[in-house]
Amino acid sequence: MAEDNSTQQPVRPVLLAALRQDQKQNLDYELEELENLALANRLEPVETFIQALERPNPATYFGKGKVEELRMAVQTYEADLIVTNDELSPSQIRNLEAATQATVVDRTSLILDIFAQRAQTKVAKLQVQLARLEYQLPRLRTSMSVSLDQQTGAGGAGFTSRGAGETKLEQSRRRLTSEMVAIKKELAALQKDASTQGKKRQESAIPTVALVGYTNAGKSTLMNQLLTRFGQGAESDSSKQVFEKDMLFATLNTTIRQLTLPDKSRFLLSDTVGFVSKLPHHLVAAFESTLQEAANADLLLQVVDVSDEHSQAMMTTTEETLARLGIKDKAMITVYNKADKAQMAYPVIDGEAAITISARDRQSQDDLLALVKKALFADRKEVTLTVPFADSAVVARLLDDHELISQKFDEKGTIVTLALSPDEVNRYQQYLQ
Repeated sequence: MAEDNSTQQPVRPVLLAALRQDQKQNLDYELEELENLALANRLEPVETFIQALERPNPATYFGKGKVEELRMAVQTYEADLIVTNDELSPSQIRNLEAATQATVVDRTSLILDIFAQRAQTKVAKLQVQLARLEYQLPRLRTSMSVSLDQQTGAGGAGFTSRGAGETKLEQSRRRLTSEMVAIKKELAALQKDASTQGKKRQESAIPTVALVGYTNAGKSTLMNQLLTRFGQGAESDSSKQVFEKDMLFATLNTTIRQLTLPDKSRFLLSDTVGFVSKLPHHLVAAFESTLQEAANADLLLQVVDVSDEHSQAMMTTTEETLARLGIKDKAMITVYNKADKAQMAYPVIDGEAAITISARDRQSQDDLLALVKKALFADRKEVTLTVPFADSAVVARLLDDHELISQKFDEKGTIVTLALSPDEVNRYQQYLQ
C-alpha cells in the first residue's frame, strides 16, 4: 500500500457555520461531512453555529446577531478561522472577515485545499490547479484596482497621453486567465495520451469495472483485497496497491489494475476519486477526464458505507454526481460495504445488482466476484473448436485466456470445448464444429 505523502501541518482550531434555509434540508448530514472535511485538512472544529434564515444576508451571509456571535467566539476560542457550509460570494467573505476579524473559508475552498494537498500525479495536480484558478478568478479583490502605471505625459516632457494604466486587478485577471489557458493546453496533451491508452484497453477486449461511490466508503480497501488475491504481484509488492486510510479523499488518483480469476476470467478494475455532497462544480469539470474510466467502464460497482446513518444520502450524492458527468444507464452493482461495523449479516446477495459485504471477508469477495462475472460474461456461450495441429499457437492462446471444459484429439487436430464471447466466436469461426 502506498504511503501517505500528504503535507503535515499543526492542528488549527476552527469554527463551523451554516444556514438552515429549508426544514427538509439534511443539515445534520452536511455538517457531519463538513466536520470530516475539516479534520481531513488537519483543522479542529471547536464549535458549530447554525442560523435559520429564509435567504442568506447578501452582505454577510449570516444575520447581524449571528455575525456578532461568531466575532465573540473567535475571541473566546482564539480561533482565527471560520469555515462555512455553503459557497460564499467574494463580498460576503470580505464583509464577514471584517466583522469577525477572522479568515473565512467556504466549503468549496476547503475541498480545493484538500485536493491540492493530496494530488500526486501530474494530471491531478494540473486539474486541481485549474479548479483553484477558476474559483479564484471572480474573487480577486477590487482593492487591487489601484493603477499600476500612470502612462501619461508630464510637464511637457514630450510624452503624449496613452490613457489610464493597467490596474493591479486587471493584471491579476490577465495573469490568471493566461495560466488557465496554459494549463488547459497541457492537460489536453496529457489527456490525449490517456485517451490513446484507453482505446488500447478497449481494443484488448478485456472488460472494465470501475469502483465508484462516496469518499471513504471502502473502495480502496476492496480493491486492495482483490488485488492481493487476483492481481499481478500485488500480494507481495505494496506499490501495486492503492493508498487506503479512514479519511475523506484519502486518494485522488485513478488506479487501474488487471485481475485474473481462477477460471482465467480477466477484467480491469479501476478505483476512482470519491464523491462528496456539494462537490464544487469546478472540480466536477476538472476531474471529468479522471472519472472517464467510470464513463467507459462496462460495469460500475457503487460502494456504499452501509454502517453510516447517512448512507442513503451518500448514494444520492453518488448518483447525482454520475449524472452531472453524463454517466447514465450504465450497468451497476450496489455493494453495501462495512456490514461488520453495522452488525449486519454478510455476505448477502440481493438479486443480480446488490450485495451486502465486508470488504476484508473472503467469502464476501467471492460472492461479489460471482455477480461481477455474471454481469460481464453473461453473453459467453459454450462452443467446441477443432484446431489443426499446425495452429497449435491458437490452442495455447485459448488455454491461457479461458478455463478448459474438455479437450481431446483426433486426426484433424485438437478439439477443445470452452466458453467464448460473441466477438471471440467470430474470431475463431473457422474452427467451429
